[in-house]
Amino acid sequence: MNWDITAAKRLVIKVGSSSLTTLDGGISVQALNRLVDACQQLRARGTEIVLVSSGAIAAGLAPLGLDRRPADLAAQQAAAAVGQGQLLAHYSRAFAHHGAQVGQVLLTVEDLIRRATYVNALRALEKLLALGVVPIINENDAVATAEIRFGDNDRLAALTANLIHADGLVLLSDVDALYDGPPAEGGSPIARIERTEDLSGVTLGPRGRAGIGTGGMVTKVEAANIVTAHGIPARLTSAAQAAALFDGAEVGTLFLPRGKRRGARSAWLAHLAHTKGSITIDTGAVEAVIGARRSLLAAGITEVTGSFEAGDVVDITSGTGTVHARGLSSFSAEEVRRMRGKKTAQLGEELGEDYQRPVVHTDDMARLEATR
Repeated sequence: MNWDITAAKRLVIKVGSSSLTTLDGGISVQALNRLVDACQQLRARGTEIVLVSSGAIAAGLAPLGLDRRPADLAAQQAAAAVGQGQLLAHYSRAFAHHGAQVGQVLLTVEDLIRRATYVNALRALEKLLALGVVPIINENDAVATAEIRFGDNDRLAALTANLIHADGLVLLSDVDALYDGPPAEGGSPIARIERTEDLSGVTLGPRGRAGIGTGGMVTKVEAANIVTAHGIPARLTSAAQAAALFDGAEVGTLFLPRGKRRGARSAWLAHLAHTKGSITIDTGAVEAVIGARRSLLAAGITEVTGSFEAGDVVDITSGTGTVHARGLSSFSAEEVRRMRGKKTAQLGEELGEDYQRPVVHTDDMARLEATR
């Protein structure tokens, strides 16, 4: 099996800070223009593209007189606020050269996990694409807090690919492929990854260029795993090879899809969400929740661990400790402990009508490949 990128109708392309910036942290206009020219190859064939671009914080370093990415969140937010405008201005000029308009879309993780904003984000992107606009997405670094961050634009790109049902994800960096070990120590490039087992023994390199990027090969492989688990192929290569890739060359590393397509919210729950506790369920509930894909009711709950509030993410496990699903709890841990094992009618009589709702609704749940 292979992936013909020239036949894709819709692609998410992520480019890292190190591919767009100079060594002193400023924007490399030449590198950005080359990327836009390469993207135009796809657009000329009728492929819709969504560009997830890092570089806002890096672009803000020089104007603020900073020589490296600041460690504290407030300084990062300030750099992002200054740099995002400069970054978008460069993209606007570069795409305008090809007669294209760009649209800025800044997201936080909450935008893709809360139902209302999730739908709004999807509608906005779909409308921009329908109008022939190139959406330029970045994490909203100026307002995102440590607790609600994607952590890296690789993950944001993966969730965006799931959100818009893209035909593929392209991860562009300053590395031409995934290697099975450090290239300086004899590591060789890997042409394709078909199963997660293919990554066994692979040594992933450090994070991005010192003082510039936040990601690295670890987050790129995580992003590739997110989309391939949801039926979307991914290709990882360097920004320098983008033009060749978009022309059909088989460069870099191809990650083949291995699962069914699901939305960004489900992908976030399955792969990125931080759990605050766990809910253990009996055999009958496992069959209903996992096999029949129903909501989790209190009657099937046998044990509750951890301290969580309504809206927090919890693991849903069986008595053997196997994690079968992950979802958003409708109640706090204290409430679920009072509710466990009770039928819906009994909950209404003892605790009130509001407690007759599912503990975890099926729409707020991601079923997992069973893990322990």
